[in-house]
Amino acid sequence: MKIKHLSRTLPMILGALVALPASAQLSLESNGYFRAGPQATSKDANRACYGLSGAEFKYRLGNECDFYGEFLFTGTIKKETGEQFKVRLMPSIYKGNASDAGDAKLGMAQMYTEVAGLDFAPSASFWAGKRYHRGADVHIVDKFFEQLDGTGAGAQIDALGGKLDLAFYRSDDASSNVAGDQPGNRLNAWWRDVPVNEGGKLNVVLNATKGDFTGGKSGLAVSVRHTQEGVLGGSNNVWIQMSQGSAGLTGNFGTLTDGTDVKKIRLVDGYQFQLTPQLGGQAIAMVQRNNSDTVDTTITSLGGRLSYAFTRNFKLLGEVGVDRVKPSNAEASRLTKVTIAPTLAAGKGFWDRPELRLYVTRATWNGAANTAAGATGLTGLGDNKTSGTSFGVQAEIWW
Repeated sequence: MKIKHLSRTLPMILGALVALPASAQLSLESNGYFRAGPQATSKDANRACYGLSGAEFKYRLGNECDFYGEFLFTGTIKKETGEQFKVRLMPSIYKGNASDAGDAKLGMAQMYTEVAGLDFAPSASFWAGKRYHRGADVHIVDKFFEQLDGTGAGAQIDALGGKLDLAFYRSDDASSNVAGDQPGNRLNAWWRDVPVNEGGKLNVVLNATKGDFTGGKSGLAVSVRHTQEGVLGGSNNVWIQMSQGSAGLTGNFGTLTDGTDVKKIRLVDGYQFQLTPQLGGQAIAMVQRNNSDTVDTTITSLGGRLSYAFTRNFKLLGEVGVDRVKPSNAEASRLTKVTIAPTLAAGKGFWDRPELRLYVTRATWNGAANTAAGATGLTGLGDNKTSGTSFGVQAEIWW
């Protein structure tokens, strides 16, 4: 999508919203996120980041080579008769290597309409379009473990003291790792934020997928998350997730040519805290097992980030992450990443943004990690390297 097309489209849509009858009230709001900054790798090497092939994620502090931003505009129309209509547009910008000379890619991450307050279903809402449909994440690894994003339609109703989301999604190319069109259908049921104990809530996602092409397979998945507030000054999320066939663990599509021999199970614990106004952090522990007729793989990860504020606007961040990927037919790949980042910030808390970070990252890995990554090794700098040091400046902002 070209910038000039986007600049024409947004004013047209906002103008249409403004031209409403007097019986409706319009409110507009915006929020967004972006990260960007220069980085270099020691010994005259190109910019490099550190993550294992086959791992689910990488630890992101001082370890993001991309440039990314998303900007959400929401128009809400409230009618005197009680109906409420929301239009959400989210342009996004992405560049895989923030230091190269190429242009960034523009897109539309979200574009959908939501309706609520209808006379026959006053407590329900209905939506259609392209949307982010997400639950809790672990920020330090940039991973949503419930991520139903896609193009579809659905409804949300009250159920069991929480909410029940029902949705249908369609994709014309759901298997990004398979050449050619791979259309598929997906059904999701999501019981959200159901109280189960004092300070505790349950989320359950059910997922059914079907490849709509010759050779396409079906799949089923379930994800259960328990969230507990008030754990040592913070909150804790525990996920148990299982999938079979073409369904993904997060509630999305998996690979639509995967049959019933492909099974995955994952256990995750994500903990975040603000123990004092100065000291906060987040940690994650994960173990995942992928099984198929050809190879079984065990993935483990353990890491965390601490934030300590010396003043209202100066913090020191530190992050350590250890990853391991063990296929049944090869040696285990291992990676350890450590980052230190003096940071200028808008406040003392772990979540206070904007942040402007000066960082140094040191990573070490083994030869098996290079072999798994391919001819140029884990970083793309050669398969004879088993360590690297990167440094740079990064801005991270949300509002």
